[in-house]
Amino acid sequence: MAATVQTEPQVLARAKQRLFPENAPDQYVVADTQFAQEQWLAETPIPERTRARLAPFNHVRVGSGYPDLVGVGRIDDEVLAVDRLGEQPPLIAVEAKGVTSHGTTDIERGVVQAHDRLGEANVAFLAAPTGAITQSTRTLARQVNVGVLGVGSDTVTVLERPRVVGTRSPDEATAIRFQASAQGVTDRSFGLNHPKNYLAVPLAVAHDGATDDIVAERVVGAVADARRGAVFLGLLDRGPENGLTPLGREVVRFGLREYGSIDDALAAFEAWKRSRKRFVDVAPRWGQLTRRVVYAYPATQLLVEELQCLHDDGFPSPSLVEFVEYLHATHPTFTVELFLRGDVRSRVLTDDGGLRRPALTDGGVYHSPTVFQLKAMLYHAGVLTERGSEPSKLDPETDTWALRESVSGH
Repeated sequence: MAATVQTEPQVLARAKQRLFPENAPDQYVVADTQFAQEQWLAETPIPERTRARLAPFNHVRVGSGYPDLVGVGRIDDEVLAVDRLGEQPPLIAVEAKGVTSHGTTDIERGVVQAHDRLGEANVAFLAAPTGAITQSTRTLARQVNVGVLGVGSDTVTVLERPRVVGTRSPDEATAIRFQASAQGVTDRSFGLNHPKNYLAVPLAVAHDGATDDIVAERVVGAVADARRGAVFLGLLDRGPENGLTPLGREVVRFGLREYGSIDDALAAFEAWKRSRKRFVDVAPRWGQLTRRVVYAYPATQLLVEELQCLHDDGFPSPSLVEFVEYLHATHPTFTVELFLRGDVRSRVLTDDGGLRRPALTDGGVYHSPTVFQLKAMLYHAGVLTERGSEPSKLDPETDTWALRESVSGH
């Protein structure tokens, strides 16, 4: 990267590295879909290395526009003027400005754009080449509480430190917060497709024996996947000890009420090992508890409510393609995060965040934890009519998403 000529995508990639270090915990960040394209403003190509640094992509509305970068993370204290508010990581918006073939873009306009994001973001930054940032730009940014990152060839310097502000959390920002939370839909969320494997984990934790040994012997061999899924469903804490949450303790109480002891409850799960039958039919009472647990997962609530709306509109059995198109019209950011793999979004999304329908017919673009594992769990809980399919075996045009029971009337 040249010291004096930096395009907007290059500036943004460097700013992302400074604010969101790779593999940092409790964070999730996306760049706007305009940066997923091969060309920048039809002038210069965006290097593949730069696009890889900026991925994944989404078109997220914050304030009255779409930031170049939006994410949730625990950024360094030295970047902020004051400590962050509360325990929740702040929602951060970044506007980048770079150099074009016609010269540097309007830096002060970037400050105004960043300030607009503070209606819904907790922190806003302008990122621009260091040499293009004037004292008047810094003064304006300081007055409106916008941070300024000076991007050089080798360093990113914090020129103005913003304060964290409290804001409302709209649907679009909520989707990014959801991804950064313990319940986010990531490649590490659900590795197993039967909810019994997760429900049994609180019982194993409450048992006198070694938790992992009990899970492996009596429930499922994929112990790490079982633990991780139990965390994502809110049954276990995220901490190193993976203690029981209130919902997890309720599962244990249910097991004691049904069987009289933890050991006898686990014996029932041992009998269901490797079962493929619908859980709510094999064990109706456990199935109802499963329904309560999976419905507490925020993504489930969104899916069920929107499927009900489709049913009310005369579409009781939409295909996966039809469902994603419908859902994207009302919850675009959440739909992209929930259904589309992060490494294929440049194939599926236009530069303004629209969907390319032909790409949606390819099962390989979909997120396995949603279309396979989560859908299968909703099937076992009696919510959906069909179980999920692995993306490699998925036909999105025939894969049906339909409620087993729909509610008539409003």
